[in-house]
Amino acid sequence: MPRIRDQIRAAEQHLAEVDPVMAEVIVRHGPCTLGAKARDPFHTLCSSIISQQLSSKAADTIQARLMAGIGAATAITPLLLAAATHEQLRTYGLSNAKARWLKALGEAADAGTLDFEALARLDDEAAIELLDALPGVGRWTAEMFLMFALGRLDLFAMDDVGLRRGVAMLYNRGRPVSDTRTLRIVRKWAPYRTVASWYLWRVADPVNEIWV
Repeated sequence: MPRIRDQIRAAEQHLAEVDPVMAEVIVRHGPCTLGAKARDPFHTLCSSIISQQLSSKAADTIQARLMAGIGAATAITPLLLAAATHEQLRTYGLSNAKARWLKALGEAADAGTLDFEALARLDDEAAIELLDALPGVGRWTAEMFLMFALGRLDLFAMDDVGLRRGVAMLYNRGRPVSDTRTLRIVRKWAPYRTVASWYLWRVADPVNEIWV
């Protein structure tokens, strides 16, 4: 924990030095809290799948129902998901596809074929490629997992609506920003694009605490 905190303080300093806009955002929103709490890798991956194409409020509601239904007191576990039936998972508000994906992930992790320790040893792109091959896990979900479960500090998810909205609000008076210009803006934040992303989420949706 001390190491990640030191890295994030260094990231804040770097972002403030290379980007005056980001410097103002950091002052406004205060220290980044990424890494402030431990995140269970399997639970984080399941949360990312549940959140796909849903508002934060809807995702939170479905996840709470799921956890209560399968008896997950603090975290979704492979054993609990593997024990649940597809029909049971559907009753909590999951789509047919998401119920199938979560069930498959639970069975894979419970059987040991999905190894999170081995995954953590891979570089970003290799880990994303491996995750992308799992049922229901696309690039966005993989990127969220790397950011919040593995603490990778140099990722920016181009397909994330909140991040793109944050860029638009800060750099183009709320109007959409092209991919080319977005990449140009984001490039200067390396090697701390995840930390910059945290601030963009704060800008785009300041009352949402899902990423805290």
